[in-house]
Amino acid sequence: MTTLKTLLADHPKEAPAIGAPNRDWLTYGALRILAEDVAAQLHGFGIGRGDRVAIVLPNGPEMATAFVTIAQAATTAPLNPAYRQDEYEFYLEDLGAKAIVLAEGYDGPALAAANAKGLAVLRAQSGANAAAGQFTLTADVPGGARAATDAPTEEDVALILHTSGTTSRPKIVPLLQSNIAASAGHICDSLALNADDRCLNVMPLFHIHGLLAAVSASLAAGASIWCAPGFDALRFFGWMKDAEPTWYTAVPTMHQAILSRASRNADVIEATNLRFLRSSSASLPPQVMTALQETFGAPVIEGYGMTEAAHQMASNPLPPRAQKPGSVGVEAGPMVRTAHETDDRLVDGVGEIVISGPNVTPGYENNPDANAKSFFQADGHRWFRTGDQGAFDEEGYLRLTGRLKEIINRGGEKISPLEVDEVLMDHPAIAQCVTFALPHPKLGEEVAAAVVLRDGQAATEKDIRAFAAERVADFKVPRKVLILDEIPKGATGKMQRIGMAEKLGLVQAA
Repeated sequence: MTTLKTLLADHPKEAPAIGAPNRDWLTYGALRILAEDVAAQLHGFGIGRGDRVAIVLPNGPEMATAFVTIAQAATTAPLNPAYRQDEYEFYLEDLGAKAIVLAEGYDGPALAAANAKGLAVLRAQSGANAAAGQFTLTADVPGGARAATDAPTEEDVALILHTSGTTSRPKIVPLLQSNIAASAGHICDSLALNADDRCLNVMPLFHIHGLLAAVSASLAAGASIWCAPGFDALRFFGWMKDAEPTWYTAVPTMHQAILSRASRNADVIEATNLRFLRSSSASLPPQVMTALQETFGAPVIEGYGMTEAAHQMASNPLPPRAQKPGSVGVEAGPMVRTAHETDDRLVDGVGEIVISGPNVTPGYENNPDANAKSFFQADGHRWFRTGDQGAFDEEGYLRLTGRLKEIINRGGEKISPLEVDEVLMDHPAIAQCVTFALPHPKLGEEVAAAVVLRDGQAATEKDIRAFAAERVADFKVPRKVLILDEIPKGATGKMQRIGMAEKLGLVQAA
């Protein structure tokens, strides 16, 4: 498999591919026909191979099929439906979009931004009784037709995403058709996906996790994806009952919300009989991994991914091999090594995680400085610096100590926020926590933590600090603990340590 088109080519036409609440299944045969129709429609609007098409659609089956089909004719750029107009204007200009796909009837900030930038506006229309993911493209203002172009090759860009940009201007990450196909294959292999599998997707489909782990890997296996309209803990078990999945993938905060409602849905859990659960995009607390395994009676496969790797780099293996709490697993696709943080050489032991493989982006677009810092040659391979720190154990399982930018430097003492998180999560009253750096006038940085307590449980800042003091060295004990109803999260449900002190009003934003 070298392109998105080849992912779909050999599966039985009658097999189910895309599902959704109260919708008929879209089969693989219908999905292949849809891709041909979308390509013809795009050509009719003057859009073809190499042109960049932004996609702003609600989470659900049309978002999944828009990505899969448009990427077989042009270059896709999914964007967060929650952006403001100025954010859309920035991203549309930065990625050089020629057109934007919006839902029929949408009249929000993405449309205003597209009009301000002079983009062709395409509408995704679905009939009342259409199968899940079935849509037709129409143009608000018809453009000039374009002669049908060849389908994209493995060296064409299939998908453009931006890095999160928590500390700097977001960087453009182009992912080739071959990157997408390779990563889908890696995920498919590590999860042993087959045509009988069904993924319940609750991940946002403007993010690499949902696009690759849920959608592309399932399609590579000839499996099916049941697309929920986003994540909602109150509706999750109803969706699970309807979808009858063999697995689902989510970020840790979603898993924690699911666990909080699991006891009242024991009948659904027992009837569903999941083959495994998957977690990625942030470190899964070991306590949560254990609770998920006990609740669902299935292995929890924690994966390690990032946008520049077209998602997956490492993954806990399936049984009979062990799933180690606190570890992101073993090498699962690309080569994974540790490197010196400043010298361009590989090292043994703790270091910066680096990767090399067919799923890795060729480089950031129009950013030679970032590429010079992020890529280097060693041992006959081109390595990408992930920005994460960690080490392998004697069995080849990778354990992360944190983002290099997130490591807390308290007067020269280096503290892994993940280590403190794991200790705090052992406190019986704590449901969620995030440890982060708090600026300090003398030490440079001090340790702080934000926590959410379990329903019906009580604890004070003093209690929590005393609990930590019994388990870690004094310099690692949070000097400030905030007890919150909810911890601020990013667009994909991740708790972001960088900038947390500003978000919580502990310091003024720079």
